[in-house]
Amino acid sequence: MKTVREAFESGEFVITGECGPPKGTDIKEMLHHAEGMLGLVHGVNVTDNQSSVMRIGSLPVCKLLRDMGHDPVFQITGRDRNRLAIQSDLLGAHILGIRNVLCLTGDGVQAGDHKEAKPVFDLESVQIIQVVESLNSGKDMAGNDLKGTTSLFAGAVVTPESSPIEPQLMKFEKKVRAGARFFQTQAVYDAENFKDFMKFARQFDTKVMAGLVLLTSAGMANYMNKFVPGVKVPQHLIDRLKAAGKEKAIDTGIDIMCEFINEVKDICDGVHIMAIGKEELVPEIVKRAGLA
Repeated sequence: MKTVREAFESGEFVITGECGPPKGTDIKEMLHHAEGMLGLVHGVNVTDNQSSVMRIGSLPVCKLLRDMGHDPVFQITGRDRNRLAIQSDLLGAHILGIRNVLCLTGDGVQAGDHKEAKPVFDLESVQIIQVVESLNSGKDMAGNDLKGTTSLFAGAVVTPESSPIEPQLMKFEKKVRAGARFFQTQAVYDAENFKDFMKFARQFDTKVMAGLVLLTSAGMANYMNKFVPGVKVPQHLIDRLKAAGKEKAIDTGIDIMCEFINEVKDICDGVHIMAIGKEELVPEIVKRAGLA
């Protein structure tokens, strides 16, 4: 398959999966799930201590996935690194052959399992995108010349279902101006609302992937509505999952995701599939959505 960048630039509908590294060194299951996605996705996004929970870092896992044959997307946040570490890791990503980087501010440490950790936040997402652009042009943040430049493809995130939406739209425009070449959205479930967002996004020269989280139960949907900012699962989908019962809830969740993909695939540039804790289902989702 083409790389993420090649697929975007050629106008292909881009499909990416997600890999959440484990807490510990046993990576057999993670690699097994990643192998199942080979040939079905253009890239695999590797989370960076997601939700401020300590896990294996994104960069070494990206290297393993690249060796496997994937085009990984390296997530980097400002929560755990100052500008020295951010630039150093970006240079490291380039020399390891990793080209895609998703630039994030990062969740607060109070959300995670090390609440006593000291957050850094030396740079936020827009500034990290600017750093990528600077390194690509041969300069570090201090204006010093690099001995060898990077060739990184910068991405960012946006939350189309945030309320109020205006701050997100302003931040989206700032990220585009900073150099974001593609966007991955927070989980979206309301197709009409997403279409409205895409009318705004199409004013800008950037690519947008709809972020999709697999719903595995009505309880999960209710939890996301209550605790995940910017996510709104409509009540009719919750009712549908509840009516499916435990035995058919996951299958129903896959149906919901595939239906959404088919409703929006003509208005966006791709989908990012997040089957949290059920990564082995990504190949089935891709095939059932008619994307294989």
